[in-house]
Amino acid sequence: MGSKPVMWNVLVTNAFLFLLLFSLFSSVTASVTYDEKAIIINGQRRILMSGSIHYPRSTPEMWPDLIQKAKDGGLDVIQTYVFWNGHEPSPGNYYFQGRYDLVGFIKLVKQAGLYVHLRIGPYVCAEWNFGGFPVWLKYIPGMVFRSDNEPFKAAMQKFTNKIVDMMKAERLFESQGGPIIMSQIENEYGPVEYELGDSAKAYAKWAAEMAVGLGTGVPWIMCKEDDAPDPIINTCNDFYCDWFSPNKAYKPKMWTENWTGWYTEFGGPVPHRPAEDVAFSVAKFIQKGGSFVNYYMYHGGTNFGRTAGGPFIATSYDYDAPIDEYGLLRQPKWGHLRDLHKAIKLCEHALVSANPTVTKLGSNQEAHVFQSKSGACAAFLANYDSNSFATVSFRNTKYNLPPWSISILPDCKNTVFNTARIGSQSAQMKMTPASVGVGGFSWQSYNEETASVEDSSFTVAGLLEQINVTRDSTDYLWYMTTVQIGPNEIFLKNGQLPVLTVMSAGHALHVFINGQLSGTAYGSLENPKLTFSGSVPLRAGINKISLLSLSVGLPNVGIHYETWNAGVLGPVTLKGLNEGRRDLSWQKWSYKIGLKGEALSLHTLSGSSSVEWVEGSQMARKQPLTWYKAIFNAPAGNEPLAVDMNSMGKGQIWINGQSIGRYWPAYKASGTCGGCSYAGTYTSTKCQSNCGEASQRWYHLPRSWLKPTGNLLVLFEEWGGNPTGISLVSRTVQSVCADIFEGQPTQTGWEMKASGKVQGTLRPKAHLWCAPGQKISSIKFASYGTPQGMCGSFQEGNCHAHKSYDAFEKRCIGQQLCSITIAPEVFGGDPCPSTRKKLSVEAVCK
Repeated sequence: MGSKPVMWNVLVTNAFLFLLLFSLFSSVTASVTYDEKAIIINGQRRILMSGSIHYPRSTPEMWPDLIQKAKDGGLDVIQTYVFWNGHEPSPGNYYFQGRYDLVGFIKLVKQAGLYVHLRIGPYVCAEWNFGGFPVWLKYIPGMVFRSDNEPFKAAMQKFTNKIVDMMKAERLFESQGGPIIMSQIENEYGPVEYELGDSAKAYAKWAAEMAVGLGTGVPWIMCKEDDAPDPIINTCNDFYCDWFSPNKAYKPKMWTENWTGWYTEFGGPVPHRPAEDVAFSVAKFIQKGGSFVNYYMYHGGTNFGRTAGGPFIATSYDYDAPIDEYGLLRQPKWGHLRDLHKAIKLCEHALVSANPTVTKLGSNQEAHVFQSKSGACAAFLANYDSNSFATVSFRNTKYNLPPWSISILPDCKNTVFNTARIGSQSAQMKMTPASVGVGGFSWQSYNEETASVEDSSFTVAGLLEQINVTRDSTDYLWYMTTVQIGPNEIFLKNGQLPVLTVMSAGHALHVFINGQLSGTAYGSLENPKLTFSGSVPLRAGINKISLLSLSVGLPNVGIHYETWNAGVLGPVTLKGLNEGRRDLSWQKWSYKIGLKGEALSLHTLSGSSSVEWVEGSQMARKQPLTWYKAIFNAPAGNEPLAVDMNSMGKGQIWINGQSIGRYWPAYKASGTCGGCSYAGTYTSTKCQSNCGEASQRWYHLPRSWLKPTGNLLVLFEEWGGNPTGISLVSRTVQSVCADIFEGQPTQTGWEMKASGKVQGTLRPKAHLWCAPGQKISSIKFASYGTPQGMCGSFQEGNCHAHKSYDAFEKRCIGQQLCSITIAPEVFGGDPCPSTRKKLSVEAVCK
């Protein structure tokens, strides 16, 4: 009698376990699966090239063009984070419109015939304000971010369910016929888990099970998470990921973030990563068995509004990406990577069918050969030496390999691509003044009043943390108090002013004494904390001290960063009084959240009409806490636009009520700038520019935000700049260049015959093309021989064909695009027969 129920329980339990396992692994038995070689879509292994484009960092009007350029660049997948704080600005109130129209963005990707990798997170990092978390999340009772914490898990699961349910309702997962082939839960949690230990491991396990249980029908990944639980795929984020292996042998080798550059911080130089090194890193990853590469970023875009995190992350999120902040191609990076993708795709059948055989070709050289049973053969010949060329012998043929490069042979014979040999054109960009009407901008000013105790919202004893007071509704918080100075103070007679010292958790601070600016201090990304210490002009009687504390974006990364502070936390002291040192920290302080101009909505047309503005000779110049406005007409044309803010200090800028973001050209970049070689290991500080100049001078103004006439430009200047130096500029192509060695394959029209042989010409050609609406107006430089330098600064070498200009002037002038075969007869003969030659040409676009 007792054995039958036990057996029945066992059967039920086994059935339940089977269903559970089936559910857990449903993502690897649907139309998107995976094995140790690659992601499998509808039964076919794929080598997938992907690029990050974040929908809120551009405008919906830009999306179709960005997606098409990604497709033209050889991408298969668009990757994006999901930005929780943009979608749920207050609990339960959701927003999916405008720049946050996630569904609309994904549908455009589908229309273009590309796939989507949706990184739900919902923690994103991304140099985004608060790492993508809404600030209200911090104030849920008992909340601890990204941990085995019930309040956090409940909120995180609710938002994740919201996004997954939206995608299912719109049938956007590939299992439903949509473009989403993968999703991500959490983000770079491995370093956090390492610091926090077992409780963090429990949270990671919960997050994985929660995500898989949502039944999306596509695989989930966790990046930088070495112990990602099955069936989650763990992936790599880094400048190089050839060293990476997944945590299980049956998972594919995937690279979710190949950093194409680096972010810009206020006070820091602008980073650049050479196109040759990006291509080298990808080829090295593929030759080691990698099958999925995502460029972070492919288009970086703009941190509009107050979305930049950090703190101190600049408004520009250009990232030196293949598509620049304005949506234009960054050449040669875009073209070089396009050619790389074409070469890799020629190898796809061999890559997904076989494991590589590795052969040493020299001390720093080797060959990776993929040979399938069907006869497909692809080879990658690598030279890891960062200084010297290498001539290697492979299958009885000699190959010349530049330093730090990999050659790709899709038929194990013909080199169709080398990572260090750029065959695509380069481009020199320029910022050209754009007309906004006769006389340019006509500015008016309005003075923001220095807050005093009488203006306060509330008064308490002691100093309060800034974000707890403002809830990040504004960058600005006033701290105000009074100081009584007796008539017998010695400093009133000897003129040695007392010293006020203010210690702040960051990020910037203005000190006003009796309504007058007495000094400024600010931190940096590396150290947001600051100390102001300066003499202050106190007088006998009651003195008003007003401290304007400024935030510059909330932290986006770090262990329990929700506990990090901002604002004046003290101590605040006065030295030089008769009594010695007076601590003001615990006396009564009054607070005012934000600015008067913010309360009046001066950045809007209706708000700006509510006050009297001053213009002409009476307009304020180089004064702190000043609002400026100008009305202008949209310039003709369709070139991307920017506002040149180089004459200003620090503040915020709006166009027709929309926030362009924070500006801070007065914060000059400090660091090391200079020459940059593509060869050798890249780091974020290796190749930098703008040292001694503004970290960011130009601020993207989307054309879709403009009206034909009557556009309202408003800015709030915190420090004191000169608005008459502001101008509107358009970003255009100034000139285009080609710089190609003879014998270097540059054609991208190669195909593979059924026999596995390369079909198509490998004769190099110089391709030049200007942007739509432009034509080649002149040839600035042309030399077939041994020219030196780079695009914008070419010079003739000792060997030069004197008819180098002729072919280009004949075939290219007046054309938007042209191509010239690189051969001696084209340029009047061989100027130096015993020397390996190249062609360098620069054409002006107008």
